[in-house]
Amino acid sequence: MSYSYSQISSPTSGPTWTAEQNKLFENALAIYDKEEPDRWLKIAKVVGGATEEEIKRQYEILQEDINRIESGKIPLPKYRKDQGSSKGNNISNDEHRPNNLKI
Repeated sequence: MSYSYSQISSPTSGPTWTAEQNKLFENALAIYDKEEPDRWLKIAKVVGGATEEEIKRQYEILQEDINRIESGKIPLPKYRKDQGSSKGNNISNDEHRPNNLKI
């Protein structure tokens, strides 16, 4: 079973986003880096139906989840070798993380 960061977040963190919203959010983070003027507004427009504050909170949740995963509190999922787009590539999880994700 694989987990998205909104699934492993604290239940008090608010409503869970859909897989589509998470994907839009992740893609927008890759486009609009930390130095982008009005970053949160632009990401909110890409996600749609979310305020700047909700986008900021989702980013904080993502940071918390990354910290928990990297500290070993949440194990990485076990992927089958024939699963996903990296089939036969032997690409590590670090290589899948966007380079501009600043935590």
